[in-house]
Amino acid sequence: MTAPADRRMIEVSGTEVLWLLEGSIQGRLVYIQRKVAVVRPAAHVMEYGRLVVRAPVQAATIRGRALLTYQVDEIRSPAGTGWTVSAHGPADVIADPDEAAHYRRTLPGWAHGPHDTLLRLHPQQVSGFRLARTVNGAGR
Repeated sequence: MTAPADRRMIEVSGTEVLWLLEGSIQGRLVYIQRKVAVVRPAAHVMEYGRLVVRAPVQAATIRGRALLTYQVDEIRSPAGTGWTVSAHGPADVIADPDEAAHYRRTLPGWAHGPHDTLLRLHPQQVSGFRLARTVNGAGR
């Protein structure tokens, strides 16, 4: 019989958050539309300190340099171990046709046409946690 375990969230540094983002390819884009948070699946690549995100979102819903949040995690079930990270900051729609064509070739999408948007997110705030289990009584 094994001892019961507690779940723990251990905060990670901004450098580790960026490293985890760079090592992953899929996440969730979170933005506000009509005063409601909307979450969409997305693919991303980290380049030059910026996240390039491809998501099934109408470009018209991302006005100007909208503030967006991008969330990525890797959680192993049933243990509940892994990690979760978020990046938050202003984003622009990638409008240059050559640049957009490049990212459409390299990032998989979920939709095509008006609901297929490429964004460049400039992370200003990042946060993350390692998700771990600790045997009861240990580390206290």
